[in-house]
Amino acid sequence: MLAAIRVFAKSWVAAVLMGLLIVSFALWGIRDVFRGHISDAVITAGSRTISSVDFKREFDRQKAQYEQQAGQPIPNDVAAANGLDRQVLEGLATREAFSELLIKMGLKPSDKLVVGEIQKIPAFFDPVSGRFDKKSYQQRLGDNGLTVATFEQMVRDDLAEQHFGTGVIGGLMTPRSYTAMAAVFGLENRDIALLAVGPQNVAQPAAPTDQQLADFMKEIGPKLMRPEFRAISIVRFSPSQVNVAGPVDQAEVLKRYNFRKDTLSKPETRTIVDIPAKDAATAAQITARLGKGEAPTAIAKSLGVAAITYPDKPQSAIPDTKVAAAAFQMTSGETRTVPGSLGLAVVHVDHVTPGHTVTLDEIRPALEAEVRKDAAATKIDALTQAYDDAHTKGATLPEAAAKAGVPVTSLPPVAKQGVDQQGKPVPGLTPKIVDAAFSLPPGGESELVDAGGGEYFALKVDKVIPPAVPPMAEIKPKLAQAWTMRELGTRMAAKADELAARVKKGESLEAVAASAGAKVLRVPGLNRQNAGQNQQLSQEILAQTFTGKAGDVFTAQTAQAFVVGKIEAIRLADTESMARAVETNRPQMTEAYLRELLTAARASARQRIKVTIDPARARAALGLEPDIAKPAGKPGLAK
Repeated sequence: MLAAIRVFAKSWVAAVLMGLLIVSFALWGIRDVFRGHISDAVITAGSRTISSVDFKREFDRQKAQYEQQAGQPIPNDVAAANGLDRQVLEGLATREAFSELLIKMGLKPSDKLVVGEIQKIPAFFDPVSGRFDKKSYQQRLGDNGLTVATFEQMVRDDLAEQHFGTGVIGGLMTPRSYTAMAAVFGLENRDIALLAVGPQNVAQPAAPTDQQLADFMKEIGPKLMRPEFRAISIVRFSPSQVNVAGPVDQAEVLKRYNFRKDTLSKPETRTIVDIPAKDAATAAQITARLGKGEAPTAIAKSLGVAAITYPDKPQSAIPDTKVAAAAFQMTSGETRTVPGSLGLAVVHVDHVTPGHTVTLDEIRPALEAEVRKDAAATKIDALTQAYDDAHTKGATLPEAAAKAGVPVTSLPPVAKQGVDQQGKPVPGLTPKIVDAAFSLPPGGESELVDAGGGEYFALKVDKVIPPAVPPMAEIKPKLAQAWTMRELGTRMAAKADELAARVKKGESLEAVAASAGAKVLRVPGLNRQNAGQNQQLSQEILAQTFTGKAGDVFTAQTAQAFVVGKIEAIRLADTESMARAVETNRPQMTEAYLRELLTAARASARQRIKVTIDPARARAALGLEPDIAKPAGKPGLAK
């Protein structure tokens, strides 16, 4: 084979192939030839890229928000099925395109600005010295899955966007004509007149016949359907069932006291001020100035250091152990120079709060109650063990309960909603009991279930009552009432339509109202700002009022009646109110306009900057198989 390779290398074919390879290197460069094989870019926008790691970090961050809303973890495949992967891809692509556009525009914050912004973040400073700590900086970034380069690029991008926004908004104010149009729309006054048609304005329907009720039942059958009910027998194990009265073992009480004394006691705390000093002379100067009553922060600032205050802290809460030990040997008001772990420090004790060691008598009642509770739990464990042993060996629920010496309680039929057949809650019924009952077949018996709080239960499904429409005789009074109310509503709607037709033909609203034995209600000066203040006007009335023109007649429904309405006049607001609204709303409209400008700028960036998205690589970063790209959208994870 080696000989064959040597022969091929000397042939004219090999020479042609080598020549083509050299030409390709010259035209495109060796990096471009292999770039497709080594790139990890999920998104490329000009000179900017988002790697698989960057994409996954952003995906995990957004998924965590949905998990917090849902109250449960969401697998990556479920999140992706709901479109979160595409949403994150599109968001990152737009962000990177916009940042690339800002770079091309020349908006590139200097390193000095970036450093200054980072140094504003307290988490990156040493709590003792008050100075920026590079090690803490790197560690905090690492804890959040960020590198220094990535984080600083994020800061640089944020600064560039802030500068762009500042430049755009500088001097920006929407024209008054814009807010004037909004003021005209919002303050336009409408006068309406209403004629209410209630049950008293129509003939009362006669009592329904059985046939009418039967037809009504067929019509609304699904609404009358009762859910499935289950009758169950339950055996409970609760600390309240066992007797733990009588003397408590005091040796056990003392043992628990000794174990918890330090935890329950309150340590001595002190409020101290720690001012770093570069040498003994500076320490003496600080001590003298403190003695004259000068503020520690002012002293520290004049010396170019930061004063560290520990308000009402125990000794264990002070990081510098040498400073802590010295401070807790000093008296209130005393100042002393202390050689700390990080150098000299002037320590001033401002206040001392004595500690308190809890006594046995103070917590004896709580400890005795705890001992009794544990004794009850031990007895409950014995009862549940006796029950479980018998049930495991084949005993039925009643037989196993008898072996354990606990009673069996029969509950009335209950629905999955936890109510009985009359719709009332069943005392003592918990969601766990209901879930267990509806997870078993008819006649099924559950294992022991932990009910929480040291309680357990087991149950048996004695009977299953399938969903059904109740017999007419059982619900006839309520059914007749519902039929009558519907019939009244039909008659009121027909009467309102009849009266509205008369008004449309030219009769006055007053004459029509008088013929129906009703009165006219006038509502003047109704506008979009005050409309919600009138509780008598339903949303349907308001919708008809603000979508119609002067002279329009309409019908609408309220909670208890139907109305015939007429738009009598439409008037502009007074000049003073209009002018005030124009100036009041102008800043808000400017902000809204700016948001639209920024949105348009990002959309423009997506068009002007070439963006490449690799959905397959993104899914691989999430541990998912490649899939057909889906349109981005808001995922339904928070339902």
